[in-house]
Amino acid sequence: MRLVCISDTHGLHGLMNHIPDGDVLIHAGDLTNHGEVDQVESFNEWLGDLPHSHKLVIAGNHDFCFESQPSLCKKLLSNCRYLMDSECVIDGINFYGSPWQPWFYDWAFNLHRGPEIHAKWKQIPLNTDVLITHGPPKGFGDKTAQGDLAGCEDLLKEILKRNIRLHVSGHIHEGYGTTTNKDTPFVNASICTLNNNPTNPPIVIDL
Repeated sequence: MRLVCISDTHGLHGLMNHIPDGDVLIHAGDLTNHGEVDQVESFNEWLGDLPHSHKLVIAGNHDFCFESQPSLCKKLLSNCRYLMDSECVIDGINFYGSPWQPWFYDWAFNLHRGPEIHAKWKQIPLNTDVLITHGPPKGFGDKTAQGDLAGCEDLLKEILKRNIRLHVSGHIHEGYGTTTNKDTPFVNASICTLNNNPTNPPIVIDL
């Protein structure tokens, strides 16, 4: 199964140069700049023109409309499967998606570190193969331009309890790329750079 991973397009999806073909397109959140509903509509139309057999999307901290108007936004995403603390199975592979990240200013889908956010991560099914979260786990694709590790410790703890075959995130633009521990590849698929230019290429993973 070929997975094409993107994230953090921030309303600039139409400016992406090339999206490789594959079986599943994954978008790990921040599809809008600031939760604009018209950008959700544009994004959905754009998705409809892509050839991938399956398209999975989660929200991110910029996607305020998915937090304030969840039913409307889910309805607008007619050309994909929207995952909100939920799972789906494609050709025997279990996918799970969640938008949360540790508290980051006053953005959407914020939860405090510790018990509050840990309660969300404990909901991840034990049989998850591909985990999609907007924010990265601590130490994997989470290093900021200031050198801080902004990822979530509790998310990493729950990943290590499971046989996760791939983790896909975004959120920290400068963390773009792939990292790994001895068991799991981690992808930060942020398309926009730190300066919000949509020039990072999609990351392709063969599972």
